[in-house]
Amino acid sequence: MADCCNDKACEIDALRSRQSSTLKIVLGVNAVMFIVELTAGLIGNSVSLVADSLDMLGDALVYGFSLYVVARSSTMKARVALLKGAVMAAFGLFVLGQAIYRIVFPQLPVFEMIGAIGLLALAANSLCFYLLWRHRADDINMNSVWLCSRNDIIANISVLFAAAGVWLTHSGWPDILVGLALAALFLHSAWLVLRTATTALRTHQP
Repeated sequence: MADCCNDKACEIDALRSRQSSTLKIVLGVNAVMFIVELTAGLIGNSVSLVADSLDMLGDALVYGFSLYVVARSSTMKARVALLKGAVMAAFGLFVLGQAIYRIVFPQLPVFEMIGAIGLLALAANSLCFYLLWRHRADDINMNSVWLCSRNDIIANISVLFAAAGVWLTHSGWPDILVGLALAALFLHSAWLVLRTATTALRTHQP
């Protein structure tokens, strides 16, 4: 009997098992942090925290979709990637709306809460980024997941800058500007994922 380690099918099954385990962990982390950040953002009047919480929710959904297609065909992975891109775009537009609302109806955010929750979110996303690093080039499914994780690190650092800006200026504008920047990041990432998924679907068409 052939050794399993030399069996290509066995190697693929092992890879899928590792992917599934990683996705379950990062899904749980993002689901918990969504609740924490959304609550803090609403209490602290922070657009950047609300934006980051929605990013966490979007990531949890993305990881759930990715877990679903780990063992499925390339065509199915590309179709789910389209759905991921649509989710990213929807959250980007929502955050844009929140930022506009804060411009029209300004409120001073609580910078202490933004900073504390921002640091917690950065620690959580750094763990996810570390876990997903080795899977970033596995396939289109895991690549889009890793892209989300990379964006999370950028978003968390931006939230910390928002906290510092609110503290220094005693104004809500740094928080609003970070919210707008995060909305732009979401929309750009959505475009990248949608473009890649569309190309993959065209490639796999008979």
